[in-house]
Amino acid sequence: MSMFEAIMLTVMTAATPLLIAALGELVVERSGVLNLGVEGMMIMGAVTGFAVAQVTDSAYLGALGGIVAGALFSLLFAFLVLSLAANQVATGLALTILGLGVSGMIGENFVGQPGVKLTAIEIPLLSSIPVLGNLLFKQDLIFYISIALVFGVGWFLFKSRAGLTLRSVGDNHKSAHALGIKVIKIRYLAVMFGGACAGLAGAHLSLVYVPQWVESMTAGRGWIALALVVFASWRPGRVIIGAYLFGAVTIAQLHIQALDASIFVNFPQIVVSTIALLKSIPSQFLSALPYLATIIVLVIISRNRRLTLINTPASLGQPFVPDR
Repeated sequence: MSMFEAIMLTVMTAATPLLIAALGELVVERSGVLNLGVEGMMIMGAVTGFAVAQVTDSAYLGALGGIVAGALFSLLFAFLVLSLAANQVATGLALTILGLGVSGMIGENFVGQPGVKLTAIEIPLLSSIPVLGNLLFKQDLIFYISIALVFGVGWFLFKSRAGLTLRSVGDNHKSAHALGIKVIKIRYLAVMFGGACAGLAGAHLSLVYVPQWVESMTAGRGWIALALVVFASWRPGRVIIGAYLFGAVTIAQLHIQALDASIFVNFPQIVVSTIALLKSIPSQFLSALPYLATIIVLVIISRNRRLTLINTPASLGQPFVPDR
């Protein structure tokens, strides 16, 4: 395998959990609910996925366990903000803090244990294609699910009657309720879908990305997924671009830190100087690059306020209490 293929594979692996979590949150926000607890649901999916895989010796059951854990954890959020009309921002933050604490307690006995890795699925004939075969047709099941979700979510939101109903709830829940649409039920289902996606994204971290359990291993990826939704202007097709962009930034900083400058001695002086400059940058700054990129992107997007307002669900973050 060439160095290019190896780098691209690591970028795709890093981007997959971001893509899945962001798509789930996109559906949630399209319904008018702002769930800032993505990080907490992801970490619960990661620890549950790892624990189930260890107990059953099946990575597939581990992935299923991550989905269930994320969905169940999201139900707590849904009950508080939809049934009790609690503040969505505060509840989401509390969900993240709770998830980090509970996952640390559950995963205490699994620290340092070798994980059960989700094996790659080779698609006959297609996997033998040079370069593309290794990149696209020798991947794990969760990768294929992430690509299917891009098309599935896009079709659901913009081509199906149910998706149109969900978007109408997110744009004006009062009008939707007046038309007889069950706003609370739709939002419950949307939040559960987002939780299931976040749980699967977390399971990918502990079963594929780093097949082991490490406390707080999500490392802020839930917040990046939230930023990706805004970056994509609530459009599924744009989420995949953002996910792979941030995945590339994440992997780039790792390769820069591990770069051997001696192999570039025969290159032009500008290349040698650039490599030396990159190597001189503190590793702590390079590790912060994905999060710095997130802030920069959000600042750039916020400058075009008109475009942001056009695509933002009008009822996003607003509580809804149906008339009794």
